[in-house]
Amino acid sequence: MQLNRRNFTGGLTALAFSGLAQHSSLARTGATRSHKGYGPLQVDPNGLLDLPRGFSYHILSEFRGAMSDGNRVPDRADGMGCFAMPNGKLALVRNHELKANHFDDGPFTAMPSTLAAYDYNQNGKPLVGGTTTMILDNQTLVMERQHLSLVGTIRNCAGGTTPWGSWLSCEEDVTRAGDGVTRDHGWVFEVPAAEKGLVDPVPLKAMGRFNHEAAAVDPATGIVYLTEDRDDSLFYRFIPDVPGKLAEGGKLQALAFAKDTLDNDSRNWSTPTFKPGAWQFASWVDLNEVESPNDDLRERGAKDGAVKFARGEGIVYGDGELYFCCTSGGAAKEGQIMRYRPSRYEGLEAEAKAPGLLQLFMESTDRRQYSFGDNLTIAPNGHLIVCEDQYSATVDNHLRGVTPHGKAYALGRIRIQTEPAGACFSPDGRTMFLNLYSPTKTLAILGPWNKLR
Repeated sequence: MQLNRRNFTGGLTALAFSGLAQHSSLARTGATRSHKGYGPLQVDPNGLLDLPRGFSYHILSEFRGAMSDGNRVPDRADGMGCFAMPNGKLALVRNHELKANHFDDGPFTAMPSTLAAYDYNQNGKPLVGGTTTMILDNQTLVMERQHLSLVGTIRNCAGGTTPWGSWLSCEEDVTRAGDGVTRDHGWVFEVPAAEKGLVDPVPLKAMGRFNHEAAAVDPATGIVYLTEDRDDSLFYRFIPDVPGKLAEGGKLQALAFAKDTLDNDSRNWSTPTFKPGAWQFASWVDLNEVESPNDDLRERGAKDGAVKFARGEGIVYGDGELYFCCTSGGAAKEGQIMRYRPSRYEGLEAEAKAPGLLQLFMESTDRRQYSFGDNLTIAPNGHLIVCEDQYSATVDNHLRGVTPHGKAYALGRIRIQTEPAGACFSPDGRTMFLNLYSPTKTLAILGPWNKLR
């Protein structure tokens, strides 16, 4: 389970990422410096994924493959989380970023007669965005079951695992009821990993309506941190009224800088002011009318002092701190990685006396080293693993490793015209799972993950 990796990498991550507050110069040059990583990539004879020597992959699931519930595997696989299950089993919950008009790429071979879908289009067809769940054996990696677990949503992009065993699936879409659909969109939905069929699709409206990207939960507090995929996005936190019970409501806030040492812009597009390696004290702005019918939550938050980010995307919780990608941030617009270290009084009144800290951990200046980071995870050795999401005339996306000193290296190269997504590790750290976006393929990758420390 992704957020429980502190159980087996906590010490490694603490060692790997400790001391950067005191030695921020280690990261100040961004990703222009490279690292040899696991060595040169070896050309895949199957033309799918180049990996270093000693690594291998096999395909677990593919677009239009038959699922156990009679449906087929949908296309556009994006964010994904891994969970430990009883009896040595694993569950993978996988997002599918399908729009309202993507019925033919969805899970149905014919119109279902009855269905627990969140929403339908104007023709009465269920929206096909949502999640699928896969159950496999941790040792053999044999697929035992896969089924549709959430349906009726739009563009389920990323999300995050929770310490209580569920996946938070995020809609990166703010379509309003009446615009070809019957209900508003732009919500987070919770999918328990143990559910054997479709979940009741309940939107967690107190977590805000916006272009949701990803989520990460601090297991110590139950606070959920949320990213937004917009050029002028905010970084959010949701303080639940009851930790672990998100449907019971809570308070949504956006991050601001606690001191007027910078303006409220971390993007570094016009006049770079937030230096790689630099830290800023954080404060948090309360947000009102979070269901935001006018899709102006980020604009209202920025007026109140919240910091703007350049397309906040993947987020992961490490050992007492979070990392999140800003896809087009930086003077070169090749991407940034932010690092947030919560206050020991996070979400409490005493927080102002010892505020959290935000660091620009890395900023890329060269697309050959790192370009358009999206989903990310933490490897067993404490390195970040980032999925590139760059589209141009010729797509050349990589899996990038990033060391604790901010050095990037190539871990994999995607040989087809798509992006890697949903990288996550099994709880024992033996296997990394990865989606190829379209046509959907879910891979299991084995290798000497602990070779680099």
